[in-house]
Amino acid sequence: MELNIFLSMLGFLWVAAITPGPNNMLLTASAANYGFIRSIMLLVGIMIGMQLMLLMVAFGIGGLILLCPSLHLFLKVAGSVYLLWLSWKIATAPYEKLNTDAVPSRPMPLWQGGVLQLINPKAWLMALGAVASFSLAGAQYLHSVVAISIGMALVNLLAGIIWLGFGTAIGRILRGRRAWKIFNLAMGLLTASCVFLIWH
Repeated sequence: MELNIFLSMLGFLWVAAITPGPNNMLLTASAANYGFIRSIMLLVGIMIGMQLMLLMVAFGIGGLILLCPSLHLFLKVAGSVYLLWLSWKIATAPYEKLNTDAVPSRPMPLWQGGVLQLINPKAWLMALGAVASFSLAGAQYLHSVVAISIGMALVNLLAGIIWLGFGTAIGRILRGRRAWKIFNLAMGLLTASCVFLIWH
């Protein structure tokens, strides 16, 4: 893949990765509630899920989604239900001080981040757009998919670190049980609002 195509692809992927959406809302809420380090596994799960989805798109499943409207509808419904469930978990998360000797509750595990990608229509469209726009034909196809995969991993890692840092900063600013409840409720509502993006 030529450098100018790779840079264009990075720009496309960066815009998709850094803008607010379900992944970034979850990362922010997790970092605010549990800290940067304890939220890294959620980021890893999101990145693994995105890579699996990209490979599925690149090697055939993406075509099924385009050809079968009922499969796309299923993804929208499943993604909406899962986002609403995650929103509820965020909004009702218990108050917890980050620096405490008590045994803290657990942050969202790696698998939840991965599963979200597989039923997130917005993420599928991002992968479909990347493969359709930036993969090369013929013998260069595999190499271009590897380049897209590397680019996606880079932008997801950087965007994820930024959103985790943002959540960690919020976690340090907020003081008291009431402020946490308001923050978690707001993050839950913002995550739930991503359902509207799925159906737009």
